[in-house]
Amino acid sequence: MSGKRVEQQPGFVLHAYPWRETSFVVDVLSRNHGRVPLIAKGARRPRSAMRGLLLAFQPLELSWSGTGELKTLVSVDWSGGLPLLSGSALMCGYYANELLVRLLPREDPHPKLFDAYAALLQALAHGRPQDLALRLFELALVRELGYAPTFDIDADGEPVSPECDYIFIIEQGPVKLQDGQSGEQALSGQTLLDLANADLSASESLTQAKNLMRRLIHHLIGGTLESRRIFMELQEL
Repeated sequence: MSGKRVEQQPGFVLHAYPWRETSFVVDVLSRNHGRVPLIAKGARRPRSAMRGLLLAFQPLELSWSGTGELKTLVSVDWSGGLPLLSGSALMCGYYANELLVRLLPREDPHPKLFDAYAALLQALAHGRPQDLALRLFELALVRELGYAPTFDIDADGEPVSPECDYIFIIEQGPVKLQDGQSGEQALSGQTLLDLANADLSASESLTQAKNLMRRLIHHLIGGTLESRRIFMELQEL
Protein backbone atom coordinates (compact mmCIF):
# COMPACT_ATOMS: atom_id res chain seq x y z
CA MET A 1 0.00 0.00 0.00
CA SER A 2 1.05 3.58 -0.59
CA GLY A 3 2.43 5.55 2.33
CA LYS A 4 1.18 8.88 3.57
CA ARG A 5 3.21 10.80 0.99
CA VAL A 6 4.46 9.78 -2.47
CA GLU A 7 6.84 12.10 -4.29
CA GLN A 8 7.50 12.52 -8.03
CA GLN A 9 6.00 9.23 -9.17
CA PRO A 10 5.98 8.57 -12.95
CA GLY A 11 2.38 8.20 -14.07
CA PHE A 12 -0.35 8.61 -16.67
CA VAL A 13 -3.96 9.78 -16.42
CA LEU A 14 -6.35 6.94 -17.30
CA HIS A 15 -9.69 8.54 -16.48
CA ALA A 16 -11.08 11.62 -14.75
CA TYR A 17 -14.53 12.64 -13.58
CA PRO A 18 -15.95 15.65 -11.67
CA TRP A 19 -15.88 15.57 -7.88
CA ARG A 20 -17.87 18.11 -5.91
CA GLU A 21 -18.01 21.62 -7.35
CA THR A 22 -14.44 22.45 -8.32
CA SER A 23 -12.44 19.21 -8.31
CA PHE A 24 -11.77 16.03 -10.25
CA VAL A 25 -11.12 12.46 -9.25
CA VAL A 26 -8.25 11.36 -11.47
CA ASP A 27 -7.54 7.66 -11.94
CA VAL A 28 -3.82 7.36 -12.67
CA LEU A 29 -1.47 4.53 -13.55
CA SER A 30 1.76 4.94 -11.60
CA ARG A 31 4.89 2.89 -12.09
CA ASN A 32 5.52 1.82 -8.50
CA HIS A 33 2.08 2.09 -6.89
CA GLY A 34 -0.20 0.78 -9.64
CA ARG A 35 -3.59 2.32 -10.34
CA VAL A 36 -4.40 5.05 -7.82
CA PRO A 37 -7.46 7.35 -7.62
CA LEU A 38 -6.47 10.91 -6.70
CA ILE A 39 -8.54 13.96 -5.81
CA ALA A 40 -7.31 16.96 -7.81
CA LYS A 41 -8.69 19.71 -5.61
CA GLY A 42 -9.73 22.86 -7.44
CA ALA A 43 -8.63 21.46 -10.81
CA ARG A 44 -11.95 22.40 -12.45
CA ARG A 45 -11.38 26.08 -11.76
CA PRO A 46 -10.44 27.99 -14.95
CA ARG A 47 -7.16 29.28 -13.50
CA SER A 48 -6.06 26.01 -11.90
CA ALA A 49 -2.44 25.16 -12.68
CA MET A 50 -3.31 21.45 -12.66
CA ARG A 51 -6.14 21.70 -15.17
CA GLY A 52 -3.94 21.98 -18.26
CA LEU A 53 -1.55 19.26 -17.12
CA LEU A 54 -3.91 16.40 -16.28
CA LEU A 55 -4.17 15.11 -19.83
CA ALA A 56 -4.47 11.47 -20.86
CA PHE A 57 -1.62 9.83 -22.78
CA GLN A 58 1.04 12.26 -21.51
CA PRO A 59 3.91 11.20 -19.20
CA LEU A 60 3.66 12.99 -15.86
CA GLU A 61 5.34 13.13 -12.49
CA LEU A 62 2.78 13.02 -9.69
CA SER A 63 2.95 13.59 -5.96
CA TRP A 64 0.13 12.72 -3.59
CA SER A 65 -0.66 12.19 0.08
CA GLY A 66 -3.21 10.37 2.19
CA THR A 67 -4.00 6.92 3.53
CA GLY A 68 -7.65 6.49 2.55
CA GLU A 69 -9.17 5.03 -0.59
CA LEU A 70 -8.95 8.43 -2.29
CA LYS A 71 -5.56 10.14 -2.02
CA THR A 72 -5.03 13.88 -2.56
CA LEU A 73 -3.00 15.01 -5.55
CA VAL A 74 -0.36 17.45 -4.32
CA SER A 75 1.51 18.32 -7.51
CA VAL A 76 1.76 17.35 -11.17
CA ASP A 77 4.57 18.08 -13.64
CA TRP A 78 5.24 17.25 -17.27
CA SER A 79 7.78 14.50 -17.83
CA GLY A 80 8.46 15.03 -21.52
CA GLY A 81 5.51 15.42 -23.87
CA LEU A 82 4.25 13.09 -26.59
CA PRO A 83 2.50 14.12 -29.81
CA LEU A 84 -1.24 14.25 -29.17
CA LEU A 85 -3.10 11.15 -30.29
CA SER A 86 -5.77 11.47 -32.95
CA GLY A 87 -7.96 9.28 -35.14
CA SER A 88 -7.57 5.53 -34.71
CA ALA A 89 -4.50 6.02 -32.48
CA LEU A 90 -6.68 7.96 -30.03
CA MET A 91 -9.28 5.17 -29.98
CA CYS A 92 -6.51 2.63 -29.36
CA GLY A 93 -5.37 4.73 -26.40
CA TYR A 94 -8.87 4.86 -24.95
CA TYR A 95 -9.16 1.09 -25.43
CA ALA A 96 -5.95 0.51 -23.47
CA ASN A 97 -7.09 2.88 -20.72
CA GLU A 98 -10.44 1.12 -20.40
CA LEU A 99 -8.69 -2.24 -20.06
CA LEU A 100 -6.48 -0.91 -17.27
CA VAL A 101 -9.36 0.74 -15.39
CA ARG A 102 -11.55 -2.35 -15.60
CA LEU A 103 -8.96 -5.06 -15.01
CA LEU A 104 -6.20 -3.61 -12.84
CA PRO A 105 -6.85 -3.65 -9.07
CA ARG A 106 -6.14 -0.46 -7.18
CA GLU A 107 -2.70 0.01 -5.66
CA ASP A 108 -1.35 -3.19 -7.16
CA PRO A 109 2.09 -2.31 -8.61
CA HIS A 110 3.01 -3.66 -12.04
CA PRO A 111 6.18 -1.87 -13.26
CA LYS A 112 6.47 -4.12 -16.33
CA LEU A 113 2.89 -3.33 -17.31
CA PHE A 114 3.55 0.37 -16.79
CA ASP A 115 6.53 0.11 -19.16
CA ALA A 116 4.41 -1.80 -21.71
CA TYR A 117 1.75 0.94 -21.55
CA ALA A 118 4.40 3.64 -22.00
CA ALA A 119 5.78 1.74 -25.01
CA LEU A 120 2.26 1.50 -26.48
CA LEU A 121 1.76 5.26 -26.21
CA GLN A 122 5.14 5.88 -27.83
CA ALA A 123 4.17 3.62 -30.74
CA LEU A 124 0.74 5.24 -31.15
CA ALA A 125 2.09 8.79 -30.91
CA HIS A 126 4.78 8.19 -33.52
CA GLY A 127 2.65 6.37 -36.08
CA ARG A 128 4.03 2.87 -35.64
CA PRO A 129 1.87 -0.18 -36.56
CA GLN A 130 -1.10 -0.11 -34.19
CA ASP A 131 -2.03 -3.80 -34.35
CA LEU A 132 1.42 -4.90 -33.28
CA ALA A 133 1.62 -2.32 -30.49
CA LEU A 134 -1.79 -3.28 -29.12
CA ARG A 135 -1.13 -7.02 -29.20
CA LEU A 136 2.13 -6.62 -27.28
CA PHE A 137 0.36 -4.45 -24.69
CA GLU A 138 -2.52 -6.93 -24.34
CA LEU A 139 -0.03 -9.76 -23.93
CA ALA A 140 1.81 -7.86 -21.19
CA LEU A 141 -1.52 -7.10 -19.49
CA VAL A 142 -2.79 -10.68 -19.29
CA ARG A 143 0.63 -11.91 -18.21
CA GLU A 144 1.00 -9.34 -15.44
CA LEU A 145 -2.50 -10.08 -14.15
CA GLY A 146 -1.62 -13.77 -13.96
CA TYR A 147 -4.16 -14.94 -16.52
CA ALA A 148 -1.86 -15.84 -19.41
CA PRO A 149 -1.21 -19.54 -19.82
CA THR A 150 2.08 -21.02 -20.91
CA PHE A 151 1.82 -20.72 -24.66
CA ASP A 152 4.73 -23.05 -25.43
CA ILE A 153 3.32 -26.00 -23.45
CA ASP A 154 0.05 -27.65 -24.47
CA ALA A 155 -2.77 -28.87 -22.22
CA ASP A 156 -1.17 -32.33 -22.03
CA GLY A 157 2.12 -30.90 -20.78
CA GLU A 158 3.90 -31.43 -24.09
CA PRO A 159 6.01 -28.78 -25.86
CA VAL A 160 4.08 -26.96 -28.58
CA SER A 161 5.26 -27.93 -32.06
CA PRO A 162 5.54 -25.18 -34.69
CA GLU A 163 4.35 -27.64 -37.38
CA CYS A 164 1.09 -28.54 -35.60
CA ASP A 165 -2.24 -26.74 -35.22
CA TYR A 166 -4.00 -26.15 -31.90
CA ILE A 167 -7.27 -24.99 -30.42
CA PHE A 168 -6.88 -22.71 -27.45
CA ILE A 169 -9.24 -23.55 -24.58
CA ILE A 170 -9.16 -20.71 -22.07
CA GLU A 171 -9.25 -22.83 -18.92
CA GLN A 172 -6.80 -25.41 -20.27
CA GLY A 173 -4.47 -23.81 -22.79
CA PRO A 174 -3.45 -25.11 -26.24
CA VAL A 175 -5.04 -28.42 -27.27
CA LYS A 176 -3.41 -30.15 -30.21
CA LEU A 177 -5.61 -30.87 -33.20
CA GLN A 178 -5.41 -34.42 -34.50
CA ASP A 179 -4.83 -35.19 -38.17
CA GLY A 180 -7.89 -34.29 -40.19
CA GLN A 181 -9.36 -32.05 -37.48
CA SER A 182 -9.98 -28.37 -38.09
CA GLY A 183 -11.54 -25.43 -36.30
CA GLU A 184 -12.46 -21.81 -36.97
CA GLN A 185 -10.26 -20.69 -34.07
CA ALA A 186 -7.30 -22.93 -34.86
CA LEU A 187 -3.85 -21.52 -34.13
CA SER A 188 -0.55 -22.61 -35.59
CA GLY A 189 2.02 -23.86 -33.16
CA GLN A 190 4.35 -21.19 -34.51
CA THR A 191 1.90 -18.47 -33.42
CA LEU A 192 1.82 -19.91 -29.90
CA LEU A 193 5.61 -20.00 -29.77
CA ASP A 194 5.77 -16.42 -31.04
CA LEU A 195 3.34 -15.39 -28.29
CA ALA A 196 5.54 -17.14 -25.73
CA ASN A 197 8.49 -15.08 -27.00
CA ALA A 198 6.45 -11.85 -27.40
CA ASP A 199 7.54 -11.76 -31.06
CA LEU A 200 4.63 -11.04 -33.40
CA SER A 201 6.60 -9.81 -36.39
CA ALA A 202 5.17 -12.56 -38.63
CA SER A 203 1.87 -11.50 -40.22
CA GLU A 204 0.10 -14.83 -39.57
CA SER A 205 1.12 -14.79 -35.91
CA LEU A 206 -0.09 -11.21 -35.54
CA THR A 207 -3.48 -12.00 -37.10
CA GLN A 208 -4.03 -15.13 -35.05
CA ALA A 209 -2.82 -13.42 -31.87
CA LYS A 210 -5.43 -10.68 -32.36
CA ASN A 211 -8.25 -13.23 -32.33
CA LEU A 212 -6.84 -15.04 -29.31
CA MET A 213 -6.25 -11.85 -27.31
CA ARG A 214 -9.80 -10.73 -28.09
CA ARG A 215 -11.15 -14.00 -26.67
CA LEU A 216 -8.96 -13.82 -23.56
CA ILE A 217 -9.90 -10.21 -22.83
CA HIS A 218 -13.59 -10.82 -23.41
CA HIS A 219 -13.34 -13.68 -20.90
CA LEU A 220 -11.65 -11.42 -18.33
CA ILE A 221 -13.96 -8.45 -18.84
CA GLY A 222 -17.13 -10.53 -18.91
CA GLY A 223 -18.89 -7.92 -21.03
CA THR A 224 -18.57 -5.36 -23.79
CA LEU A 225 -15.87 -2.71 -23.89
CA GLU A 226 -17.29 0.76 -24.42
CA SER A 227 -14.26 1.88 -26.43
CA ARG A 228 -14.59 -1.06 -28.82
CA ARG A 229 -18.29 -0.34 -29.34
CA ILE A 230 -17.57 3.31 -30.15
CA PHE A 231 -14.74 2.33 -32.50
CA MET A 232 -17.00 -0.06 -34.42
CA GLU A 233 -19.70 2.60 -34.73
CA LEU A 234 -17.16 5.09 -36.09
CA GLN A 235 -15.94 2.53 -38.63
CA GLU A 236 -19.52 2.00 -39.83
CA LEU A 237 -19.94 5.76 -40.31
